[in-house]
Amino acid sequence: MEPNLFPARGPAVLTPPLVIIVAFNSDTHLRQCLATLGDDLPAVVIDNGSSLTAKDIAIDAGAKYVQTGANLGFATAVNLAVKNFWDGLADILLLNPDARISGNDVRLMQTALHADDACAAVGPRLVDGHGGSQRAQWPMPSPAQVWFDALGIARLWHGRRFVTGAVLLLRGEAFAQVGGLDERFFLYAEESDWQMRAQRAGWSVAVVSSVTAIHVGGASSGDPALRSRLFHASAKLF
Repeated sequence: MEPNLFPARGPAVLTPPLVIIVAFNSDTHLRQCLATLGDDLPAVVIDNGSSLTAKDIAIDAGAKYVQTGANLGFATAVNLAVKNFWDGLADILLLNPDARISGNDVRLMQTALHADDACAAVGPRLVDGHGGSQRAQWPMPSPAQVWFDALGIARLWHGRRFVTGAVLLLRGEAFAQVGGLDERFFLYAEESDWQMRAQRAGWSVAVVSSVTAIHVGGASSGDPALRSRLFHASAKLF
């Protein structure tokens, strides 16, 4: 019997994604985030709040730590981490400090991401701290989409959508092609902008509904008025 010269191969072994966490005065959330994630994925904490406690939390969890010395904003902080720690090939997980997902669930998301050659980004199903469902995907803002909302027919929208950025896994190949986050966005809308650019380049995005992450929300600022101003400023820029 002739030997099998081309044996069937098992599933490809994926390089663990680089986990980037941008922290800002969120020490309690950061501790829970890193504890849930575990220590078997490479992680870096970019601290826009310059907290000595955050440094200890990050190092104790086995994560790299960078103190920026100022609040640079989310996009700039992410790009700083990419510049200093990304190898140009690995996938990138953007993880809010007020979000919780296990390393095993991250790997399940990564498997789903690479099951589709055209997929640039995936996120999990999201629930709040009490188990209530959160929206994991939204219509991509546009003049047409605004009219759909204004007319009360948003349910009929079939245009582009973007995945919520609280837990967002980006394909390394797509990130290399599309480029980093737009640093004109200080907070909010940077993930929708990146996904819009990716989709215009022919990529797709998706929610992995079989994976669930907790997203407490609001940890970027304890001031609702400030969050509102930042949100509307980013929406106007977008």
